[in-house]
Amino acid sequence: MYAIVEIQGQQFRAEQGKKLYVHLVDADGAVKVGAPTVEGAKVVCEVKAPLVKGEHVIVFKKKRRKGYRRLNGHRQQFTQLEIKEVVA
Repeated sequence: MYAIVEIQGQQFRAEQGKKLYVHLVDADGAVKVGAPTVEGAKVVCEVKAPLVKGEHVIVFKKKRRKGYRRLNGHRQQFTQLEIKEVVA
């Protein structure tokens, strides 16, 4: 059983035991669709690590023939969640 969950404007597929308001719930092929949510459905999760850094992204800017080059790196901070159960 899984549910599509929206967290901070992004949608995630939540399944029990995975590391990560419910719009869609699937139980053995029977799909329940809510507008915008399914009544009584909930996803229980636990915060495992509040600050986890993502992978390093390099931002490089250049303008040709002008001598302009800028190199910058970025690592986004995430919160790691563990899905305990999905209740429809």
